[in-house]
Amino acid sequence: MRAMLKYLLQRPWLAALVGAPVAILLLGAIVAALVWAQLPDLDALTDYQPHQPLRVLSEDGQLLGEFGAERRRFVPLKDIPKPLQDALLAVEDSDFYVHSGIDYSGIGRAMLHNLMHPTRLQGASTITQQLARNVFLTNRQTWTRKIREALLAIKIEKNLTKEQILEIYMNQISLGNKAYGFGAAAERYFGKPLDKLGTGEIAVLVGLPKDPNRLNPILYPERTKRRQAVVLGRLTAVGLITAEQAQAAREKPLDVRRPKRLSGVADHAAEQVRAEMVTRYGEEAYTRGLTVYTTLRYAEQAAAQEALRHAL
Repeated sequence: MRAMLKYLLQRPWLAALVGAPVAILLLGAIVAALVWAQLPDLDALTDYQPHQPLRVLSEDGQLLGEFGAERRRFVPLKDIPKPLQDALLAVEDSDFYVHSGIDYSGIGRAMLHNLMHPTRLQGASTITQQLARNVFLTNRQTWTRKIREALLAIKIEKNLTKEQILEIYMNQISLGNKAYGFGAAAERYFGKPLDKLGTGEIAVLVGLPKDPNRLNPILYPERTKRRQAVVLGRLTAVGLITAEQAQAAREKPLDVRRPKRLSGVADHAAEQVRAEMVTRYGEEAYTRGLTVYTTLRYAEQAAAQEALRHAL
């Protein structure tokens, strides 16, 4: 050992070459330890209580009013179709069930891709990192946030199962147009539950996490079709669908539903129900996922409203 130290001291450049990486690693470990001690508790995930809006329905189950900032339909993972789960992982995090929160091989692939294609940058955030950012952090591009995000992802993986992480992610993230989670997005954009989605519709929803605002199918149908084609190509490459299925999905026009205009059909009743629920439950009425059935019949209310409109 003494001989090695003497050898290094006689060659300062070699000592610097050996010592610099060790110092960087030591400094990194100290920073990580300090940040880890300041990470938030994971109660928001371990006791996940998703915000769901107050819904007011007619006697026959038609929606009369919906109140709340987030439109969400919580769907347990066991009820989310496997093709949708597989498609999401293929596009967003192909090594999800292998990594421990950070995908080092994915980071390497992204760095190589970005060097070769500097105009088409690729990220390497895992689903766990995205969930950490969505629940606990912001989208600000700073080194501090990236360090916290990475450490939070590791902490989440230590405390939750992969199934829990995927379930929360698929019900939590924003997918544009005030839709949070895939259940709400399927209803918002296509007017159907998850188990009724076709291949092309699955590709649209799976493509939204990349940029839900710029890829909104209602506002930007052409961008949506381009993103859909990219997703279908990926699903074909990993063997989830055939080339023929991808081609059929690309050629099929998207039947995107515009949000229903609820105003005018029993607004007064919906407002009375909203006021009563707020009286009983306070502001939590907008996030507890309460569903209130009224004795009103939708067809009769719609006919009455139409008659009033003609009379005026």
